[in-house]
Amino acid sequence: QVQLVESGGGLVQPGGSLRLSCAVSGFTLDYYGIGWFRQAPGKEREGISCISVSDGTIKYADSVKGRFTISGDNAKNTVYLQMNSLKPDDTAVYYCAKVKVANWCTLGRTNYHYWGQGTQVTVSS
Repeated sequence: QVQLVESGGGLVQPGGSLRLSCAVSGFTLDYYGIGWFRQAPGKEREGISCISVSDGTIKYADSVKGRFTISGDNAKNTVYLQMNSLKPDDTAVYYCAKVKVANWCTLGRTNYHYWGQGTQVTVSS
């Protein structure tokens, strides 16, 4: 049974940092990429980063490039998203998801078919 569980969200001041975790089960990170998405109130779900551990491919949306870092730990079946220099515009529910096609990293939402429940990130003073 495929499961993804996010954790690490919370309230942080502008300029602060958070690290999100996505613990996966039912499949291996060796073969399937993981994407991070976020959805702010009234906005569409946006792909912000992805990783394909098998070939080392990593991608970032322009909105987070240089501030966020994605990484994976095969031994722990966990993917992380380190978020630095957070801004109020980063406030959203953050989701991780499993890509449909093996060994692929893409920011396109329709390419994912299993999703976590989401974790809230609020950036505010």
